[in-house]
Amino acid sequence: MSMRLGSANAFDNSLAQLTSHQAGLADLQEKLTAGKRVLRPSDDPTAAAQAERAMTRISRIETEQRALNVQKNSMSMAESTLGNATETLQAIRDLVVGAGNAGYTSVNRTSIAQQISALRDQLFGYANKVDSNGVPLFGGLGSASAPFTDSAAGVAFNGIAGQTAGSAVSIPSAMDGQAVWMNVPSGNGVFDVSLGGTNTGTVWTDVGQVTNPSAVTGDNYTVTFNVVAGVTTYDVVDTTTATTVSTGQPYTSGQTIQFGGMSIKAEGVPANGDTLQIAPSSTTNIFKVIDQAMAGINGANNSNKLNQAFTRALAEIDTGMNRIQSARGLAGDMLNRADNIESTQTTKSVQLETDRSRAEDIDMIKGISDFQNQQTGYDAALKTYAQVQRLSLFNYLG
Repeated sequence: MSMRLGSANAFDNSLAQLTSHQAGLADLQEKLTAGKRVLRPSDDPTAAAQAERAMTRISRIETEQRALNVQKNSMSMAESTLGNATETLQAIRDLVVGAGNAGYTSVNRTSIAQQISALRDQLFGYANKVDSNGVPLFGGLGSASAPFTDSAAGVAFNGIAGQTAGSAVSIPSAMDGQAVWMNVPSGNGVFDVSLGGTNTGTVWTDVGQVTNPSAVTGDNYTVTFNVVAGVTTYDVVDTTTATTVSTGQPYTSGQTIQFGGMSIKAEGVPANGDTLQIAPSSTTNIFKVIDQAMAGINGANNSNKLNQAFTRALAEIDTGMNRIQSARGLAGDMLNRADNIESTQTTKSVQLETDRSRAEDIDMIKGISDFQNQQTGYDAALKTYAQVQRLSLFNYLG
């Protein structure tokens, strides 16, 4: 009776060992095939939680990277568009310079004005350009499909001025169209010189310059020319405060007139009562600058008005071009920032992938060694089971 109980116990133990080795061998085989030490949370709850956190953060980085790629593509298109706009403005400037040729007739200048008009329309198209998703590149904080509209009253910006702020993982996807195209100061950027509307002489000026910034008042001034017995003098009056600044100053063509920290160079022969109006610079836009240049050039003969329009147009086109070039530089800075963000995110992803691998991936060398040991144990258990299975008292009775 005790022999029967001993045989049964040995049989059960051998079967249990065999089953255990089979389960261990299957588990190791599954992990080696998957290349993971942790296939389910029950294998190692702490490691599984660490791997899950790493995967969640990697997924978030991948989402942020997809959004950054869209933003980067849009900003790249904006930078390229601003480059094209600069080339177009340079072509317009060259035409304006050409229009100042004293040998040109009114017909020649009409032709130049038509060429400028075509380039102006091209420039307007750049301002309304959209990215591959149909979003305006210069819509600012938001706009309709076309942030700029062109009417008889001139070009208007219908978007929301401003630019979205970037973050540690993003850059703006659109630029401030108001700042890029619309905020162009008139004149030389500080003050604006124009001819009196009733002038009959040939006087005209350059755009002027600031000689003493601390003395600039921002007031309006009028320079009035007086011609008596062939002698020309001028008076300067601050029309904002109704104060006479100077009076009876002698004038000759090509001389510099200075007052209030400002200087203007006057050319030509004024008639008695002709005036120059000096006002603080106001805000215009690049399209209005071009429109005014075309108006001054179209059909014009050589005259002081053409010269005045010519010098003002060149100064304002240069200012507008500088603003567009600055905007292009800003776009380039944001593209560099996007590259830095992408590099940082890639480094984070690599670190997180290392954390995930450390938590759940299997050491293949150790795993293969464990598998071989488990297989050896399984073979031994199988042989033991076979031996125990033949143990019976009846094998020895005969």
